[in-house]
Amino acid sequence: MTRRILFTVSAVLAAAAGTPAVAGAHGADAALRCVDPGPAYYAIELFTTKNVPGTGYLRGRADVALPRSSPFPIALAPDGSYVREIHVSLERVKPPRQGKFVAWVTTREVDRVERLGTLDAELRTSGTVRWNQFLVVITLEPEDAPEDATMWQGPIVARGMSRSGMMHTMVGHGAFQQENCAAYGYGND
Repeated sequence: MTRRILFTVSAVLAAAAGTPAVAGAHGADAALRCVDPGPAYYAIELFTTKNVPGTGYLRGRADVALPRSSPFPIALAPDGSYVREIHVSLERVKPPRQGKFVAWVTTREVDRVERLGTLDAELRTSGTVRWNQFLVVITLEPEDAPEDATMWQGPIVARGMSRSGMMHTMVGHGAFQQENCAAYGYGND
């Protein structure tokens, strides 16, 4: 009875959100099935650092896709953290002549880093992230850099911050003071 009510509620919520309800989606592979990326709010703009020659006009984007593994518009890992799929793409830049572009995700404190993947010939890659607040970092890595590396070695080409990563507490600030995120390079250029 509870299962039927839960599925009915999830079907109503999915219909309201405009996504199909998925019954019986279980397992790790189900957590990776995604619907089309959400509205522009779910896109992370990647800003060039201009530290690598030929990347001054680079435009990049990391689209955060909504999962289909749950009847609700979220998917959870076994530890209870959110699971999101990220699709990274770069424009207005050529693939490097030496080395390769690699996408990474990291916490805001850069105390945990995970490799998303090497960008292909069309300068795209996809992967998953299991943090609520995170940064997307694109680096130029040497050709012989190991695929199982746990931290980047090369220079940062572009970076962006998740919308939730931009949230911060106002504790310790006066009533009309706020921290300027643009001062850290995350704002309109």
